[in-house]
Amino acid sequence: MNFDLTFLLSLYRKIRLIRRFEETGIEKYREGWIHGYFHPYIGQEAIAVGVCAALRADDYIISTHRGHGHCIAKGADIRRMMAELYGKAAGYSMGRGGSMHIADCATGNIGANGIVGGGIPLAAGVGMGIRQEGSDRVAACFFGDGASNNGVFGESLNLAAIYRLPVILILENNCYAATTHVRETALCEHLSERGAGYGIPGRSVFGNDPLEVYHAAKEAADLARAGGGPALIEAKTHRLLGHHVRDIGSYMPQEDVDLWRSKDPLLVAAEHLRQAGMSNDGIAAVDREIEEKIAEAVIFAESSAEPSVEEFLEEMKTYPG
Repeated sequence: MNFDLTFLLSLYRKIRLIRRFEETGIEKYREGWIHGYFHPYIGQEAIAVGVCAALRADDYIISTHRGHGHCIAKGADIRRMMAELYGKAAGYSMGRGGSMHIADCATGNIGANGIVGGGIPLAAGVGMGIRQEGSDRVAACFFGDGASNNGVFGESLNLAAIYRLPVILILENNCYAATTHVRETALCEHLSERGAGYGIPGRSVFGNDPLEVYHAAKEAADLARAGGGPALIEAKTHRLLGHHVRDIGSYMPQEDVDLWRSKDPLLVAAEHLRQAGMSNDGIAAVDREIEEKIAEAVIFAESSAEPSVEEFLEEMKTYPG
């Protein structure tokens, strides 16, 4: 399948936007603007971008605690995202959710959560809702290799399989569940093999190539829309930073990190552009455009109002219990 320069450029632009959003977020975190946890997606951007490129605007995604890339890839406003990280009222959750709880129903983003594997049963529920409404939408659920060892993984896969739910399960295998390497928690070489036990087609792809991810996700989406049920895609990648901002990642062998840095999604996506005829100057111009967008998002967040305590207390009166 051949892709034109416009499509390849859209992939690169999203990957670059996610990378610079996260790098800037880390910088602002260390300056004291952002509080709570911050789990970088750096090195994994091609997965979110490749999957979301294969989805329609009315499709759904279910995110994770490492979810900034998913949100941006599905079309979230980075100004509101940055404001949420800053804890400002202009954020997606009015500054009350922070990094791990961004949702954007307008773009089909059901939301992120801090529970490992917590989004997998939600995806089955969304898939059931799609079936009941009789539409041909699909739901893509992102989760990590650690989450694939949770009980809800098997339960949700079985439910999705027997009801042939339109769910794409995206297993982002970044080699580590917090600080534990996947070789210590799984004996199978390819985690996609786990789908076979539930009658679900499984496929492992190189997660740092947005085109390879796109191919797999598009095939799975077409299958789901045609009534073929769920699919499990393992996207193999590697975290380039620690589990969260305060984790220096000393447990990750430097030679492994260096190897995967040589396979950086940005490098892969930029090479696709060059092969399609784009010059280095053209790529640099895109990078400058992204810098302007990030700077605008930072200004928006820092100049936004703090949440109103009075409004929060009034809202709490409406909740039962």
